[in-house]
Amino acid sequence: MKNTIRGRLLLWQISALMLTGLLVSVITYMLAWDAFNKIRDYGLEQIAYSVVRHGVQYDNDEDVRNDRGQFVSQIWAADGSLFYSSLDEAGPPKQIPGLHVLEWQGTEWRVFSLQEGGLTIQVATTSASRARRFATIAPWLLLPLVVLVVVLGLLIRAAVGRALAPLQQVRAEIGQRGVTSLHALDTSGMPDEVAPLVMTLNDLLVRLDQAMVAQRRFIADAAHELRSPLTAVKLQAQIASRANSESERQAALAQLSGGVDRASHLIEQLLDMARLEPSARQATFEPVALDVLIKQVIADFSAQAEARDIDLGVGVCEALTLSGQAESLRMLLSNLVDNAVRHTPNGGRIDVELRRIEGNAVISVSDSGPGIPESEHEQVFERFYRLAGSEIPGSGLGLAIVRQVAFLHGGRVALDTSLAGGLAIRVILPLR
Repeated sequence: MKNTIRGRLLLWQISALMLTGLLVSVITYMLAWDAFNKIRDYGLEQIAYSVVRHGVQYDNDEDVRNDRGQFVSQIWAADGSLFYSSLDEAGPPKQIPGLHVLEWQGTEWRVFSLQEGGLTIQVATTSASRARRFATIAPWLLLPLVVLVVVLGLLIRAAVGRALAPLQQVRAEIGQRGVTSLHALDTSGMPDEVAPLVMTLNDLLVRLDQAMVAQRRFIADAAHELRSPLTAVKLQAQIASRANSESERQAALAQLSGGVDRASHLIEQLLDMARLEPSARQATFEPVALDVLIKQVIADFSAQAEARDIDLGVGVCEALTLSGQAESLRMLLSNLVDNAVRHTPNGGRIDVELRRIEGNAVISVSDSGPGIPESEHEQVFERFYRLAGSEIPGSGLGLAIVRQVAFLHGGRVALDTSLAGGLAIRVILPLR
């Protein structure tokens, strides 16, 4: 049998029905046997009184006629001598008045004795004979039980099928869902036991739909953003191949190298975004020394800053350890510093600090660049969003990556204006 809820329900319910039917049958048999004995014992009594009234003759009573040949009749005189016996040989021994069950000649007898007019009338029958008579009617006692089990079995099967119909409906509706039709299931009319399951499935479908939409949007945006640098690379390669002089060729190759760098930077950030997707990241946290990590990232960008005469340095940097993902935190810091270096003019200043404030690690990166208008503080965290009129090349993914890493660690990001008039970014991460 298949491992199904329907099969289990039918097995348990029909098994319970069979056990209950068996118990009822045993009780019914015992009650019927007791009632049968009482009726037959009453028959013995009636026969004894019939002998008193009419002598040793069977009357026209139907029960008496049916019992003809099933009973032994005996009459004793007042002196104790056996006056009459329906058996050729002596029957069961004389008993005191009343109903008795006794063993005689290896056979169990049921005997009724009556004293009347100096005579003792005794009527007896064997228990075996009575059991044979009862056996002829016992099967009819089981007939109602068989009918009951069959009818209830069919009703139970129909009831189980009807009760599980909502699950079949949910299964059918889920089977009709596709990646383009992940709308919620209808919960109206669902039983209380099934409705929570359907609601949970609806929540899952909503999250899956959102993930699919985000993935499609990400792929479309990535394809769109990659098209421009790749087109520029192709154009610069064609110019370099058609250059008439060495100076033109070198200029074209320089432009080509810059285009390759921009495409590489975009691809690297796209890979970073992919690593931060819930389906790809592993939520394995470990102690991370933020002060050490910040100094390492500053060292990575120091050469790039020096080439543009930018004062990139670390201010207050408390020794703080955070439970988090080292690689994603490095990604966050790298994007913060990279954005600052890109947007800070030559000869500018970038300060990076780390402080402990109210149980949080607060990372701040301030620059002397053009800053971001307050009206666009929310939009800059969207993927591929770039400020209007900005001539600085970029992918528009840096701050989106920063916020996603902060959310991964239970933190948040805040934008403000630095003392130098540029952008001040604060990342607040809980230490616990």
